[in-house]
Amino acid sequence: MIHLRDIREGTIFFKALGSEIRMEILALISEQGNLNINELAELLKLTKGALTSHIRMLLEAGLIEVNTATGKRGTQKICSLSHDTLILDFMHNGAGDRSYEIELDVGLYFDYSVAPTCGLATADHIIGNLDDPRFFTHPDRANAGILWTAMGFLEYRSPNLLKPGQKPEVLSISMEIGSEAPGINEDWPSDISFTLNGKRLGSWTSPGDFGRTRGLLNPAWWYNELNQYGQLKVLSINGRGSFIDGIQISPVTIEQLELSSQNEIILRISTSEEGEVCGGFTLFGKGFGNYNQGIRIQMKWS
Repeated sequence: MIHLRDIREGTIFFKALGSEIRMEILALISEQGNLNINELAELLKLTKGALTSHIRMLLEAGLIEVNTATGKRGTQKICSLSHDTLILDFMHNGAGDRSYEIELDVGLYFDYSVAPTCGLATADHIIGNLDDPRFFTHPDRANAGILWTAMGFLEYRSPNLLKPGQKPEVLSISMEIGSEAPGINEDWPSDISFTLNGKRLGSWTSPGDFGRTRGLLNPAWWYNELNQYGQLKVLSINGRGSFIDGIQISPVTIEQLELSSQNEIILRISTSEEGEVCGGFTLFGKGFGNYNQGIRIQMKWS
């Protein structure tokens, strides 16, 4: 996911998207899956030479990837999407001193309930034994860069830095997350629920346990048969409701959370809600996955 917090950061993306041909290239790849240069040229009724400059602009913007593969007709250049979501956060612009941001490492949970398959690891080693919930209380968990469970929840607490009289407008929380399947299974849906200060905001369905391609940040020793990366998700709550990547998941508003300078922010991530698809979850922190971050919490106020 591409998350633009300032419209000025989007120049290269807007230039790349400012062409009907380039928009059609993205649409075709999205609809039909990975396509090679010859297939795109044929679908668009363009010569490969005319297509080259459009592909280059999309590459420079980081909107697509081009990889070389050997096929029946020799070497081919395969085009695929680099990201599944593009979000432009207009409300971040000009926030200035009316916002603050806190980042929690994924191992800094206050409460938990986990079940095999489960585990956690630092950038250097697995903490304890795999599939042994006891190690979720190990002191080394504070240094964890990845953790996973087939069922249960993790609860994080963050200080609320609002001062008396400041009214919260938008609370945004971002994290890299995916399902947790035994072994690797990219077709392993999981309904992951989010609860804030005791109010259930809704859920997001992770499509699978991403393991066929190594995460960009994973340490060299990390096992190929374990989870590799997730999707970067942005949970936001404002005066209109609760959203994930801009799509509304519930009518719960920021006013209903009753946030003030007197209480903290309590986030629960779970996969054990009754009636949902319980496919576990994996949280990726610093040093693992594709995004070098923990759980980022941003508060904006008026």
